[in-house]
Amino acid sequence: MEIRITTLSENTAGMGECLAEWGLSILVETEGAKILLDTGKSFSAVHNAEALGVDLYQIDRIVLSHGHSDHTGGLREVLRRMKKEVEIIAHPDVWQAKYSRRKDEPERYIGIPFQRNALESLGARFKLTKQPLKIADDIMTTGEVPMVTGYETIDSALYVKDDAGLRPDQVMDDLAVIVKTRQGLVIVLGCAHRGMINTIYHAQQITGINKIYAVVGGSHLIGASEKCLWQTIDALRELDVQKLGLCHCTDLLAVSVLYQEFRESFFFNKSGTRVDLLKA
Repeated sequence: MEIRITTLSENTAGMGECLAEWGLSILVETEGAKILLDTGKSFSAVHNAEALGVDLYQIDRIVLSHGHSDHTGGLREVLRRMKKEVEIIAHPDVWQAKYSRRKDEPERYIGIPFQRNALESLGARFKLTKQPLKIADDIMTTGEVPMVTGYETIDSALYVKDDAGLRPDQVMDDLAVIVKTRQGLVIVLGCAHRGMINTIYHAQQITGINKIYAVVGGSHLIGASEKCLWQTIDALRELDVQKLGLCHCTDLLAVSVLYQEFRESFFFNKSGTRVDLLKA
């Protein structure tokens, strides 16, 4: 069976009825399961699912890549549309009080915009773990991603708030979804706050599979230095990634460079994009 990846929400949209908003939501379908990674910022994922003929009731599980509102803000609307109990897989830190504080700007809350009990009343059943989690025979999560590359760093404007005040957020809840195929790993990223290449290396380590077939989703190359961008490109070449579908926090400047470097292997993964990847 093919792997179908459908982007339900992203910063940009193609022609048709799909909406765009800053955020991300990606549906991953295999023979083993239908997994929704993230839910976008508000109602776009639900709207676009209807426009694309996607039945949200058929989703088996939801995975939250991390606790930022542009990836979790659509969760309430998704649950309302599903009208059933559904397991939601995430890291325990997904419920931290997350903030952004950039130069000359006031601090801004950017965490999950709902109370946990409100979501549970709509059918959410949270499974929180720091470890990789097997979802189906061919699908798993990464769990926590180690920082190993040296050139990938955490955004210094991200914070968490506790009784002591604001402290830098290491975004330990950042995770991705891995799909095992005969052609190699398909890695579906949320934001890759802990580094796209770090995430790929971690996926190789925990699966024992070195071949990378496709990488899809947000790479957090937005604002990356030119040196970091080219180090990332060199790593992707060394990994021999066959398909690269980046979007959201990748930044249009980085996207243009990536397209020039990878040409037919690269596609821009906007709202409404549907890609079928052969497993055999």
